[in-house]
Amino acid sequence: MTERPGLVVTGASGRMGQMLIRMIAESDKADLAGVVERQGHDWIGQDAGEAMGGAPLGLTVTDDPLEAFARAQAVIDFTAPEATLEFAALAAQARAVHVIGTTGMSDAQLEQLKPAARHAVFIRAGNMSLGVNLLVQITKQVARALGEEFDVEVIEAHHNRKVDAPSGTALMLGEAAAEGRGVRLDDVAERGRDGITGARQSGQIGFSAIRGGDIVGEHDVLFAGPGERIVLRHVASDRALFARGALRAALWGQGQPPGEYDMIDVLGL
Repeated sequence: MTERPGLVVTGASGRMGQMLIRMIAESDKADLAGVVERQGHDWIGQDAGEAMGGAPLGLTVTDDPLEAFARAQAVIDFTAPEATLEFAALAAQARAVHVIGTTGMSDAQLEQLKPAARHAVFIRAGNMSLGVNLLVQITKQVARALGEEFDVEVIEAHHNRKVDAPSGTALMLGEAAAEGRGVRLDDVAERGRDGITGARQSGQIGFSAIRGGDIVGEHDVLFAGPGERIVLRHVASDRALFARGALRAALWGQGQPPGEYDMIDVLGL
């Protein structure tokens, strides 16, 4: 491992990709080793800094992830499920830490990630922020303490360009509530209500998704019981907090044994 690990950013033109590129370029703890975009993208062949409308960074955007990963110690990936599966295999081949912030992955796709963990470190989380991961732990404890007379609802809000619902963070929170109650989320999740649905079933964990404007991310976990309500809330006002968490994960992963990790591991929670 080098003293300053080299990091590759995939999905370079996306909002998270550009934020990560800037953050790593300015970091004194890591070096920007590669910038990857999909084949046919307008940025391919351009200097990454100039493609973002800034000063040159001396790194050309490439559509060859394997070549980029081979020169790096870690890959930070906020893309799409299909792309992440491809990157996982290539990162494992390069023995690079793979930090995965991609959301909307199915159970089958998550299962396909597991072979990569036999050869390299991969760190996956629906949300990279310290606050959200603390909220996950608190949600688990509150759910464990309260009985089923308290209904659980997870309400999340995001910008109008988000393509998956419920959000990865909402699902993390739902999983935490289910784990606190000793049940499987798949057995108790209610993801949509419309029309004459009948009374709410005891023990359900409900999800509601709001999409609008430029909302970065807001998550409430509502415990509604007889005569009282408990609301746990996290509001993200700056997307940079996710980039900081991802960078922290990439640095933490250096020297860890191959395997699956999450931000709870990274943060020591």
